[in-house]
Amino acid sequence: MINVEGITKLYPKDKRKENTELRGLKEVTFRVDQGEVFGFLGPNGAGKTTMIRHLMGFIKPDAGFAQIKGLDCWKNSLAVKALVSYLPGEMNFLEQMSGLEFLNLMSGMHGDRPIFRKRRDALVERLELNLKQSIRKMSKGMKQKLGIIYALMLDAEVLILDEPTSGLDPLMQKVFIDLVLAEKSQGKTIFISSHMFSEVERTCDRVGIIRNGKLATVEEIQKLRQAQQRTFEITVADEGQVQILRERGLEIIAVNGTSLSIEIKGDLNPLLSGLAQVKVMSFTQKMTDLEEAFMHFYEGEGRF
Repeated sequence: MINVEGITKLYPKDKRKENTELRGLKEVTFRVDQGEVFGFLGPNGAGKTTMIRHLMGFIKPDAGFAQIKGLDCWKNSLAVKALVSYLPGEMNFLEQMSGLEFLNLMSGMHGDRPIFRKRRDALVERLELNLKQSIRKMSKGMKQKLGIIYALMLDAEVLILDEPTSGLDPLMQKVFIDLVLAEKSQGKTIFISSHMFSEVERTCDRVGIIRNGKLATVEEIQKLRQAQQRTFEITVADEGQVQILRERGLEIIAVNGTSLSIEIKGDLNPLLSGLAQVKVMSFTQKMTDLEEAFMHFYEGEGRF
């Protein structure tokens, strides 16, 4: 459904700073299948928003192309926009309107189909938003809810969501995750740019991690976890068996009596062969969350 091939967009260096590199996107290539939820992750300035602007046909690439449903996002931008519902990272509302007036305006601009009102009312109930209130008086979280309602009520084939849960409280973040999963079950294709690792883990099939304008990896979330270092919490029958595991050359990072924490990267066979020599009383694996896997690609770059 989404096809990005060699997209390059470079911006001039900052002449006020020495040794600055060209910023933008550099030969970015990925695909998003129909019905897939794809997460696009990276720190500020990595190129996430620039990529979304290409998908929406707002800017022309220096090289390469982006397509949605076979349509070139730049050359056929109007046709692409008819297929896509877009939630920008920062929405500019008509502040003098009420929430209802704004949604009615947006509905009218997209053909004012009856299904829009039906979906709007269901979303308003789920997100608990008072549409009669003036947008000017809404909090950031309330405005974010309004943006989500606008994006989802249009029943578009493709959703492009930039930092969709920014400003939402944890309860509403969970509601949003449920809404995305419901859209996915209907065969919608969803592209999410986000810093919220919990939401990406629970909604996305695959993620693309972008670093300095280049893709570090595109991978299934489960495989991304498995490729990283894993920690196992193990308890054996006695301290003599702790010594047996020490002699196996395993990476033991902590010992407390007969309990050990062992880190494994890659092949599990050395651990399994070691455990075959002892009596295991308990065995648990600490799952690597997506944030840990993500930071693997940014070692030395600093956190964000």
